[in-house]
Amino acid sequence: MKFIDVLAAVLVVVGALNWGLVGLAGFDLVAAMLGDATALTRLVYIVVGVAGLYQALQWKAIHRRWVGYETPVPA
Repeated sequence: MKFIDVLAAVLVVVGALNWGLVGLAGFDLVAAMLGDATALTRLVYIVVGVAGLYQALQWKAIHRRWVGYETPVPA
């Protein structure tokens, strides 16, 4: 499961950096690399979105896997 945790975290960072570029410079790196409105671009956006949803829904479970049960999870 830790592999999935790391993969999801990397995808969330990629998505955050892409949105940062969109907000700051109006530049969509994913679309620039893969083409605008292609099936592959949409797939990347979907996978990044699923990774973000996974991170949000599994927050406490991820914390337990990485830190352990003895450390309280911040609310």
